[in-house]
Amino acid sequence: MPNSALIDALATFLPVHRLLRQAAELAPYESDALTAFRSRPGAVVLAETQEEVVRVVELCHRHSVPFVARGSGTSLSGGSLPVAGGVVIALNRLNRIVHLDPQRRIAVVEPGVINLDVTKAAAPHGLYYAPDPSSQLICTIGGNVAFNSGGAHCLKYGMTANHVLGIKAVLPDGAVVQLGGDSLESVGPDLAGFFVGSEGLFGIALEITVRLLPRPELYRTVLAAYHSLAAAGDAVAQVVASGLLPGAMEIMDNLAIQAAEAAVHAGYPRDAAALLIVELEGERVQVEAEFAHLLQVVEASGPYEVRVAKDDADRARIWKGRKSAFSAVGRLSPDYIVQDGVVPRSRLGEALAAIQRLSAQHGLRVANVFHAGDGNLHPLILYSGRTPGELERAETLAGEILNLCIELGGSITGEHGVGVEKRAYMPAMFNPVDLAVMNELRLAIDPKELANRGKMLPDGDAPSLTHPGIHPLEQQGVISRA
Repeated sequence: MPNSALIDALATFLPVHRLLRQAAELAPYESDALTAFRSRPGAVVLAETQEEVVRVVELCHRHSVPFVARGSGTSLSGGSLPVAGGVVIALNRLNRIVHLDPQRRIAVVEPGVINLDVTKAAAPHGLYYAPDPSSQLICTIGGNVAFNSGGAHCLKYGMTANHVLGIKAVLPDGAVVQLGGDSLESVGPDLAGFFVGSEGLFGIALEITVRLLPRPELYRTVLAAYHSLAAAGDAVAQVVASGLLPGAMEIMDNLAIQAAEAAVHAGYPRDAAALLIVELEGERVQVEAEFAHLLQVVEASGPYEVRVAKDDADRARIWKGRKSAFSAVGRLSPDYIVQDGVVPRSRLGEALAAIQRLSAQHGLRVANVFHAGDGNLHPLILYSGRTPGELERAETLAGEILNLCIELGGSITGEHGVGVEKRAYMPAMFNPVDLAVMNELRLAIDPKELANRGKMLPDGDAPSLTHPGIHPLEQQGVISRA
């Protein structure tokens, strides 16, 4: 139940249409893009100013009520799942680009600014914002900061953390701090980098200073089709071993190809077991020289067809197919889990072959779409929530894929974060000392554990990693199945 004293305090400065309390009003906020679990908040605040956000956080601290910041709700790990009876602070209306300096190549934005809108604002100056998650048409910079999002071009340009210079944030007790600044050369500890990827446990970003890059002079985009998924994975290792550093390398398997073709008609070869997309970008002279080398490497990797984007429109179609793949898979299955593990590039082929075996073993289809350049896998596990036991089977398969990533020397997450989905797997990747230090840091900043309570850090003993069964938060009554 919501805290009545807190609700009364919020109502003194928030109009009724921006302080949501009715069941029908709260329903859209009960889950994020991880729709398998839901939790009803006590209230949702539709903040319009930074001052309002600070005041809400102060009141939550005073009344010891947990709060969760939410942007567009595109988290695939349950990162913005509400705390039952707590407060959701919606940040979509904090969507101003406060300042854009083309000479210094920086922009200061509020957390509700859509990722792609930063590039649109910078485009007239020949600049752009490099991190490009597949959801960049809708995801917000605040959410990108919380989960250190990447995207197709993170191979060459890095993750969100590599592009954030400074953060103005409100800490869980209501204190407002400035972390970092607006210079590429920082002095002292990288506090902005410390905040990025903290999944909301350290507070809420109010303003983010990001660096902008000059738009590349030339792009060269290659599409290669293979008869096997493992061959496409091995081709990635061959491209990297050649000494080339593409802007992006992406792989899609046949299920993802079929879905994307049905949705956006990207012109992909429908019979391919796997597609490899490789893109070079930069100065014209350098790109043209590297392009000849790239074609030699790709053709030697055993594709049965190689295409080169003829113009900007052709390149846009290729990328539209890739970036629509997640949503397009909804055409193949009523429900699916999007996993987010990482493996070393040298072991991509091995990992993909193992995922195919696990898929057959569990009798569930898996569509593979991933950032091949940095080994960030996104297996989409297809299931029907209406079939008894199928969600549990899908979760078990997802867990075995995460275990596989760890065994191959990788990670349980590349950019989607831990959220509630992967908390149980943290002890498989980190030892007790590592986890204790993480928890001590969190408690030093938020002793009451109010900011995004129940995310990332595990509580107590982790359940079996080979068969999670009932989610630990479900056992505690924190979340429920949809």
